[in-house]
Amino acid sequence: MRRPLVFALVMLLGTATALADRYSDCARGKDPDRRIRGCTQIVERGKQESHENRAKAYLNRGNAYDDKGEVDRAIADYTKAIALNPKDALAYNNRGLTYQEKKGEVDRAIADYTKAIALDPKLALPYYNRGNAYGKKGEVDRAIADFDKAIALNPNDANAYNNRGITYGKKGEVDRAIADHTKAIALNPNLVLAYIGRGNAYDDKGEVDRAIVDYDKAIALNPKLALAYTNRGVAFAKKGDKEQAIADFRKALEIDPSSQSAKNNLKALGVTYRKKGEVDRAIADYDKAIALNPKDALAYTNRGYAYEKKGEVDRAIADYTKAIAIDPNYATAYFHRGVAYYEKGDKEQAIADFRKVLEIDPSDQYAKNNLKRLGVTP
Repeated sequence: MRRPLVFALVMLLGTATALADRYSDCARGKDPDRRIRGCTQIVERGKQESHENRAKAYLNRGNAYDDKGEVDRAIADYTKAIALNPKDALAYNNRGLTYQEKKGEVDRAIADYTKAIALDPKLALPYYNRGNAYGKKGEVDRAIADFDKAIALNPNDANAYNNRGITYGKKGEVDRAIADHTKAIALNPNLVLAYIGRGNAYDDKGEVDRAIVDYDKAIALNPKLALAYTNRGVAFAKKGDKEQAIADFRKALEIDPSSQSAKNNLKALGVTYRKKGEVDRAIADYDKAIALNPKDALAYTNRGYAYEKKGEVDRAIADYTKAIAIDPNYATAYFHRGVAYYEKGDKEQAIADFRKVLEIDPSDQYAKNNLKRLGVTP
């Protein structure tokens, strides 16, 4: 979290209105470009402005650059704000947040949050942000300690309760996670991620129906959140309702075609259908996965195997070949294509594919055994 700073209005006679507009734009403008213009005008006044106001202008302009995704310019402005006012805890906090969220430099972020806390131990924001950073590093106990402190300083912060709940979930303390997510929801009934977090905790606890209720609520609040559909799909799959699970995974992929979790779950259900003998349903799911991601080598390989089970060997070979074209080092596709060629009576091509498997993975015992059956020394 970050917040802008307002200004101490120290202005010259005759310029009050124009300067007031600049201050207002810099501190509160909704449009980042407008904020940047206002802050830049203040900075360019040089020593006509106090150190404090110039520091605030750099800080607010850094926020605006961050909103625009101009990360290096944001960090440069936060650094200038700190140079002008080395005791500004918010400047360290905001720079830390940019290091963490935009550059992935978590340790540098933690250093900035720690400095902010040293400067202002009663400021909740850097504790909250440092808690998130420790959570990303997997240091769950340190994360929880920081969320505890953030909550003590700001007991109405729904996000701090929610993120502490997520961290308790990572520790396997499911009941404490549920309690924190429930508190977050009480503080902010529209906090979508709290419903998802509590749904995940209920799911981990085996209370799948309660999990689904929470995912339903998350979807009602944000019908375009792929994660909620994916997680609800997992819960439906655990209930044995594969039709609803598939519908949810497909909806997640419709919203976010890059969702690897939804793809993996959809493919897993395709494998389930194949194992049940419902090969056509499996193929239909692989068709969908391929349509969403035409470069998914695993989906082609799985569909090829389903076609092979149907006795459609040529279509199976075509899919294995497509998978190999996508990933020339995909040993599994070569292996299955070798089996398909053998079934088709093309012994030479089968041998070539099994040899390719061993070229990629010399330890593959199945390829070795198949070569031996074909009278070839591996």
